[in-house]
Amino acid sequence: MSYPPQASVKAETGLATLLSRLTPTRATYIDKTYDALHHPTYIFPGDTSLECTFTAGLAADTWGEWAEIVDSGETTLSSLFASKDGHITVIQEEEVSDEATRYMVEIAYGEGEAKVHVTAQRFAGSGKFQNPDNHARLFVQRIPAGEPIYYRMKSNTAVADTAKVHIRYHLH
Repeated sequence: MSYPPQASVKAETGLATLLSRLTPTRATYIDKTYDALHHPTYIFPGDTSLECTFTAGLAADTWGEWAEIVDSGETTLSSLFASKDGHITVIQEEEVSDEATRYMVEIAYGEGEAKVHVTAQRFAGSGKFQNPDNHARLFVQRIPAGEPIYYRMKSNTAVADTAKVHIRYHLH
């Protein structure tokens, strides 16, 4: 396929303009965007026989306590980020304790009161939302290596509702 000469000139001019505006900051953004879109992902918990359960606070619309994210085999999500920075890309709800309940989850990292907010997600049992396949692709900030990773959850009922989830993540 051949292109008219003016198309080639316009493409070269456009590329030259783009490159002339490429600052180190913009180059970093391009690298970060490429990295966010092209990476291997992993699943936590790392086996089908393991579960990760989030528990809501005891009062309706009240956050539960911050708890480290851990699976039923006692592996922490933090341990997978021990030596490399990473991102959480999906929180997939697998099962909820009450199909007619709405849930909210927050994820953060860091110690004590100085936790750094990473993301929040709202989901519900299949009795509330039309699509019970509740997950969202997340584009969240990087979690630094070695930081403990926590969740807290609340629901619209006055019991300690639970949600079994898995988390898709990638490391740098």
